Amino acid sequence: MTQGTFTNIIAWQKAHQFVLTVYRIAQSFPLEEKRGLWSQFTRAAVSIAANIAEGSRKMGKAEKLRFLNISQGSLEECRYYIILSKDLGYINEVEREELDYAINGASWYLNAYASGIKDNAGIKDI
Repeated sequence: MTQGTFTNIIAWQKAHQFVLTVYRIAQSFPLEEKRGLWSQFTRAAVSIAANIAEGSRKMGKAEKLRFLNISQGSLEECRYYIILSKDLGYINEVEREELDYAINGASWYLNAYASGIKDNAGIKDI
């Protein structure tokens, strides 16, 4: 079981930093996108960190991994939103690179965390 709170999980920390980056950059999106791409992008980014947090308190391995898999799906959704934002001209190349750097870090740690839980014999699947 994870010791402490979800805030001690590096995967959550990286995901949270990605969320903050998304919110900061998406603020410059056109006003008409507040209910469109901006809303979808921020919702999916928050979902990454939120599901890591929620999954951290689940008792069974399968349930923990289910929440981490949801996080992974939201992360991939955000990868598409980065591409779309750039193609629509809502972000520039520097912002795209900043988002890519943040999401790649979150992805690496999320995958490592999920692998660690999957391979940890100390966590029982209840």
